[in-house]
Amino acid sequence: MHRSRPDVLFMQKHWDVMRSDNAGEQWYEISGDLPTDFGFPIAVHAHEPDTVYVVPIKSDSEHYPPEGKLRVYRSRTGGKEWQALTKGLPQKDCYVNVLRSALAVDSLDPGGVYFGTTGGQVYASADSGDRWAAIVRDLPAVLSVEVQTLL
Repeated sequence: MHRSRPDVLFMQKHWDVMRSDNAGEQWYEISGDLPTDFGFPIAVHAHEPDTVYVVPIKSDSEHYPPEGKLRVYRSRTGGKEWQALTKGLPQKDCYVNVLRSALAVDSLDPGGVYFGTTGGQVYASADSGDRWAAIVRDLPAVLSVEVQTLL
């Protein structure tokens, strides 16, 4: 949920990425052109209420990115269209997962996006997901990522 529109909710529920425009009374699927509708984490941009991030994985029995390519998907249209964000992320032989609490956004402008993997990496983007860099490696599986910005 974005604080400027509390009635608009987004949810990733294993199968399907969903949206509600009436505080959860009714939901509809927005998985659209994602490579798979299975995954765990979802986050909404701090300043753009229609910008949503998800990290799809192959299936409920294969918890790794489709085709072994780690991609964060961003929709700037509230889920109508999705764009693969890949710059700086492994695009070959990557078999990690991003768990439900391991994706976070900050309140900076432009917005920062962060996620951790079950392979022990933490990736960060300071430009709303356009480019990524591994900021930590060789941790145990990352279960949760939180962001704090100092003013």
